[in-house]
Amino acid sequence: MINTEIKPFKAQAFHNGKFIEVTDADLRGKWSIVFFYPADFTFVCPTELGDLADHYDQLQQMGVEVYAVSTDTHFTHKAWHDASETIKKIKFPMIGDPTGTITRNFGVMIEEEGLAMRGTFVINPEGKIKVVEIHDGGIGRSAKDLVRKVQAAQYIAANPNEVCPANWQPGAETLAPSLDLVGKI
Repeated sequence: MINTEIKPFKAQAFHNGKFIEVTDADLRGKWSIVFFYPADFTFVCPTELGDLADHYDQLQQMGVEVYAVSTDTHFTHKAWHDASETIKKIKFPMIGDPTGTITRNFGVMIEEEGLAMRGTFVINPEGKIKVVEIHDGGIGRSAKDLVRKVQAAQYIAANPNEVCPANWQPGAETLAPSLDLVGKI
């Protein structure tokens, strides 16, 4: 999936107290995170979404929009937002995908359950997938590490002759792949 273009979609989302339409075109022209989770009103999901909400301002400062997606409806997203203090913190769009179109487009549908896997996708402004992370249902994701991965993807996009080593942080040394480095790291 890395470097493939996102597929067309159109869906309803709950965002800042309103229902809005979101399409694949909305993900172009800026960096985006599409964050799939199994279902509203569950257990690990609110911890992940709350963690992501806590990092949303930082992501916005980096020019990144976040889209949370589950196979629930946008109406269910609103009800969950109204019922949960954790979910009330969310400022990013929560896309409803009751037909599973978007979830299948990204290859994270659990067909026998009609639910999305825990899939995270970082998409560049050209609409190409640069990071894919998929977890088992019981393993929650870290927004802090996701921010680091976006920072690395943005750095590499701006510096195509460099690569970011393990645990790279902004401002740290990068590598310039060359014959001279082979076997010396």
